[in-house]
Formats: sequence, C-alpha cells, structure tokens
Amino acid sequence: MRKEWMEPVIEVQEFVANEYVAACGDSGTVYKFECNAGDKNLHITFPYNVYVDSNGNGIYDENSDEYLSRYHACGATHEAPVNDVFLSGFMKDTRPFHDHTPVPVIIWRGENGDDTHCTTNLDINSWTTAKS
Repeated sequence: MRKEWMEPVIEVQEFVANEYVAACGDSGTVYKFECNAGDKNLHITFPYNVYVDSNGNGIYDENSDEYLSRYHACGATHEAPVNDVFLSGFMKDTRPFHDHTPVPVIIWRGENGDDTHCTTNLDINSWTTAKS
C-alpha cells in the first residue's frame, strides 16, 4: 500500500493579548480608595482634625502626635499613585456633643501634597489597584 504525498500546510494564528503585563514594576499603578473617614457631606466645612502618628506606635498620643490639618470626608474614590506617601494617623471629631475618640486612618495628601484625604480601610494591601 502506497501513501499519497500531501503538500505541507502552514496554519497561522494571530496572537491577541487578553491581559496586561507590566514590565516596569509599579510605574503607573494607582491605589483606589474611598475618602470615608467621618460623616460625608456635612454642611460644616471641616469638622475633624487629623493627626499623624508621629512615633508610629498605633496609639493616639495627645502631646506627641503631630497635628496635620482640618478635614471633612468628601466621599470620593481617589486614585493615588502607589509610590505616593501614605501616612498612618488619627482623625478626631471637633463638633460639640460628638464622640471625640481618635479614629485610626490612613492619610493621603492629594495629588499636590497639600490636601488631606483619609480612609478607615487600614489594610492597604486590600485596596484595589489599577494602571493609570
């Protein structure tokens, strides 16, 4: 029994990438987090004081933690570069007849480093990331 000769056939498939793979580390990666510390959309402009945990002990120390700024929760979901500075700190309500117990927060100073945004989600590893 003799075999019949067939001309070789080349089949070409086009590669279509379905996932983005970064070759440059965290360049262009942002954290997405909600500015949610405190009551949102209060009519009082800045009802909270924010302090940096200066000694890094995770406990509010009235005489040693550095006052940073006044603050109100804007409620927005911010996109902050992962290489930006994020500070551990505390937020205190300044309104009369409210609980003045310091609330642990993570602080981001905004795109220009001159604003204050706080979140009560202290596990930065659980924040959503995206490529900008």
